[in-house]
This record gives sequence, structure tokens and C-alpha cells, in this order.
Amino acid sequence: MNILYLNHYAGTPALGMEYRPYYLAREWVRTGHRVQMLAAGFSHVRAHQPNLGDAPRDEGIDGIGYRWYPTPAYQGNGLGRVRNIWRFLSQVWGDARRIVREFRPGVVIASSTYPMDIWVARRIARLARAALVFEVHDLWPLSPIELSGMSPRHPFALLCQAAEDAAYRHADVVISMLPKVQQHMASRGLDLAKLHIVPNGITLDEWHGTGEPLRDDVAAAIRQAKAAGRTVVGYAGSHGLPNALDHLLDAAALLRGQAIQIVMVGDGHEKARLQQRVAAEGLDKVAMLPPIPKAQIPSLLAQIDIAYIGWQRVPIYRFGIAPNKLMDYMMAGVPVLHSVEAGNDPVAEAGCGLTVAPEAPAAIADGLRRLAALPAAERRAMGERGRAFVQAHHTYPVLARRFAQACGFDAEAP
Repeated sequence: MNILYLNHYAGTPALGMEYRPYYLAREWVRTGHRVQMLAAGFSHVRAHQPNLGDAPRDEGIDGIGYRWYPTPAYQGNGLGRVRNIWRFLSQVWGDARRIVREFRPGVVIASSTYPMDIWVARRIARLARAALVFEVHDLWPLSPIELSGMSPRHPFALLCQAAEDAAYRHADVVISMLPKVQQHMASRGLDLAKLHIVPNGITLDEWHGTGEPLRDDVAAAIRQAKAAGRTVVGYAGSHGLPNALDHLLDAAALLRGQAIQIVMVGDGHEKARLQQRVAAEGLDKVAMLPPIPKAQIPSLLAQIDIAYIGWQRVPIYRFGIAPNKLMDYMMAGVPVLHSVEAGNDPVAEAGCGLTVAPEAPAAIADGLRRLAALPAAERRAMGERGRAFVQAHHTYPVLARRFAQACGFDAEAP
């Protein structure tokens, strides 16, 4: 099968997030399919951007064909990002006939977080007489409305709503990473017979062997904390408002005088402000360090005692959550403190840690105390339950097969 995968933000191990399109495509390539990825030249979630000038550039990465389209850089979620989206979609629209003529896709996947790529994907699928697949990362426009306070009557929200409704009408298959979306999608016109749930996951080859050595500054911060007899709580990921890291810092203030060290590794829109908080409030047991390559994540998680992930208390999570970092935490065999209220909870399902209320610093602090007080063997047993859960349900060979079967092509026997 020739699979055309539109994902504005698609990344690679060398460039950074987002990784899911790469890992799914790599599994399909390994089983004999051809995959052409269409992605924007600039994405705010990547650590590095592909090197290209004013024209699209083709590149082969691990058997996957990437076509990068030049798009303007931007910061935040304002007009700059809208211009970036428009530039990407307009170029792919104009490239549609060439794509169909040269690649001849049998399946076209629209998968760009925002839903407006469905119109471009539908054009290509019609020209190629291919199956049209809509892959849902987040529910837009509900996510910007409920997370960022955007008015439902904002022009961008109205545009997203029109695109979401069109996707449910026209897609042959809808793949959702979120597990509790049935009622919402049905209310927007989706025939639920088209719906399949394929969550996020991990790739096993990143967890074989000893892994890439941890960068010196991060290794030193953890080593010094352990030498001082502290339990190390790690956070690895984006520093943005959805990650609710202010509440972790509030919990750190409540844990003053206790032998618990928090190590936060990553970057994001809120990092500078969070660093100012740490300095202003004298949170000397909080270390905030620059992001590390994905290949070093297993080495980081192998050295910490507890992993932390938190969320805001917002209604959008009633549809479920599918965080990549949680899959990494669980695969690393580290116990997890999960601060969340959502339609699903992988930590509770796997029995691999503790779940506490979101936006509740006292509950977060208490949860960290409770996990830190457990015998090391009991924490290890929690972590092993998480690892077993991920291996059974969330590895990319399993997920790629489920995705392929939902779309009508067999990933094991092309």
C-alpha cells in the first residue's frame, strides 16, 4: 500500500517531536508498505528544524519519504501560527496533482492536530480514489476553547469546527488517540462504525541496551541530589500551561526541609517564567535543566526514583488523555505520580503509581511523600507493572498493526 501521511508537525528522532507519525510509518515500511510524509518546514514542537530554503525539499529517513514545505517561523498561538498553517496547507493543496501522479496513494491520512488538513487530504484522496483517514490528536476547536479560553465564536474556532464536522462526514475511517470520544463525535455527525481507538505508545528499540549517556549537567544534578540522600522526582517534557507545572512548584514549596529533589528537564513557553519563580521563591530543591535528546530519555528515567506528570483541571480531559511522556515513564519501570482528573488513567489501570487530584499542590506534595516513603522494592514493583502494561498495549508494532487493520490494509502481510 502507498500511504500518504499529512502531519504538519511530523518529526524524526534527530529533529524532535512529534514522533508518532515517524514510528507508525517506520513500522509500515518495515512490513513492506511505502509511506510519504508531508510536513511543514517549521514547527514549534521540534527541537531542530529541517534545513531547507524557499522550495519544498524531499528527504528519505529510515525508508520513509519526507517532503518538507517551507513555512514561516512563529512563536505562541497568534497570527504567526495561523500564517504558518495556511502556508503549509496551501502548498500541499497546490501540490496535490503532482503527489497523486508520482506517488499514487491508496490511503491518505490527515493528522495535523488542527483539523483543517482534512480539506487538503480529501482533495488528494478524491484525485487518487484513495481511502481517507482522519487521525485525531486533540479535539479542536474544543481544546483551544476549554484550555485557552478561546471564544466559540472566534473565527479560528468556527473554522476548526467546520473542518471537524467535514472530517466526520467525509472520512472513511477515524482514528482517535483519545479513548472516550464516542459521544462527542457522534454529536458532530460521525457514524461510530468508522471510529477506532489507537493510543500513543513507545518504540522498543529505544529501550534496548544501555542507551545514550545522559548529558553531564543533568547527570550531575541527579548525582548530587542522591549524594545528599534525597529522593529524586523527575519531569521530562514540555513546560507549557497544559502541563500544570506551577502546581508542582507549589508542592515543592510545601516540601521544604524534606529530602525530595525535583529535576525538571525540557523547554516550552512557560519555562522562563517558571525559572523566575524558582529563583524568587528560593526553591533550592528544584533543578530546571535544558531539554535532552530523546535518545537520552531512557538514561534519565533510569536514574530517577519517581516520575511526575500533571494536568490542569479542565473539562476537555473527560474525553481521555494520551500523553507520550507517560508511556516513556511506564516503559522505564519508574513509579509515577499522576495529578489528573480524566476519562481514563493509565497509571491507575496499570497500578504503577499514585493518582492525585489536579491543581492540588497539597495532594501532589502528599503523593510524593507517600511514594518516597515506600521501600525501594515496592517502588520497583510498581514500575514493573507499568512496563508490563506498556509492552502489552502500547508498543508501536502493536499500534501500527491496529491502525493498519482499521484502515483496511494488513500491516503484517502487505
